[in-house]
Amino acid sequence: MPFRLFYTDQYAIDLPAGHRFPMAKYRMVRDLLTRDGGFEMVPAPLEGAETVELAHDPEYVQRFLAGTLSAQEIRRIGFPWSEQLVRRTLASVGGTLSATEEALISGWGGTLAGGTHHAFRGEGSGFCVFNDIAVAIQSLRRSGRATRVAVIDLDVHQGDGTAQMFGDDADVLTFSMHCETNFPFRKQQSKIDVSLTEGTGDEAYLAQLKTILPRVFEFRPEMVFYQSGVDGLYADALGKLKLTHEGLKQRDRMVMAAVRGAGAPFVITLGGGYAKPIELTAEAHANTFRVAADVFGC
Repeated sequence: MPFRLFYTDQYAIDLPAGHRFPMAKYRMVRDLLTRDGGFEMVPAPLEGAETVELAHDPEYVQRFLAGTLSAQEIRRIGFPWSEQLVRRTLASVGGTLSATEEALISGWGGTLAGGTHHAFRGEGSGFCVFNDIAVAIQSLRRSGRATRVAVIDLDVHQGDGTAQMFGDDADVLTFSMHCETNFPFRKQQSKIDVSLTEGTGDEAYLAQLKTILPRVFEFRPEMVFYQSGVDGLYADALGKLKLTHEGLKQRDRMVMAAVRGAGAPFVITLGGGYAKPIELTAEAHANTFRVAADVFGC
């Protein structure tokens, strides 16, 4: 049977000329994986506000949905507000929740969006409105289907929103490995933080990851979320690391082999990627799901 992946590119938003967010990558990743075969593409549903409010301040949620955030709040998010942005944001959360349901059934699930780890409980930041992983964690816990959850965040930017939201929560382990001099410049405290120097390449990166991963699984998570950003790629305009496509594939395989060995359900979210040309980012994102199909399909 094909692996099911949830997508949100039907809700692409119009951005001003020169905007640095690569909206086109989402459709490009879906097209690449569709051509590969072996994947069933499913449109992500729009998640309801009640579920989003499990992790976010209800007033913030309602003001975003109504388009009444302040100009400063909108600037911090980085997207102009529109009804299409609302739909895209709710679909991004819906895709992660759908992938979570898939993981509970088949062992792993994936969404071709999500990983919006800069969103805090009461505000958005860095192209992130709602924190889809945080919402999925709280939904799982409300339903009683998981208590102990780990978040492996390998985006080049620290998962500051996720770290802050679960900072005092002993049942959620947050692990972020990121470039120390990159956004956000005011870091939060994850349960495990690894800060990398600019220019870190494959060998040093993979050695660090190999050292840290056992600590994640000593926690004995009942579910693992993976923020699989590929903005550590050498060609990334915002990344500052020097990883290759092969290095990123080895990264993904290392994470997934550890997850499979632990027997925990596993959810892949997309995260960041800003390479020039954008085709390099799309290929790196697609490779993550190709590795997953290989690791979990056998």
